[in-house]
Amino acid sequence: MKKLTLLAITLALATATSAYAAEAKDNWKSQKCAMCHGDDGKGKAAMKTKDYTTAAVQDAMTDEAAFKAIKEGFKPAAGPAMKPYAEKMSDDEIKALVAYMRTLKK
Repeated sequence: MKKLTLLAITLALATATSAYAAEAKDNWKSQKCAMCHGDDGKGKAAMKTKDYTTAAVQDAMTDEAAFKAIKEGFKPAAGPAMKPYAEKMSDDEIKALVAYMRTLKK
């Protein structure tokens, strides 16, 4: 019985995550990620934002660090600060956004 319950919970979480994953690309634009990081994730030199299409940038940032930066905001040594999105997005939406960011890697 415990295995069935665990399986049901796992399937429910996977379904919820898939639903958020489908919206992640839209969130990239609607939550204004693209405004600083570009539609394609290449960043904007004038704003000193990172190019998320490069392996070096992607490999240097863990999913946990990306999640925290989106949820809590981020103040880099150079460039503009990123405001927190904890009030605008759920944890599942933020996780899906991090997963979407990973798809930008070339």
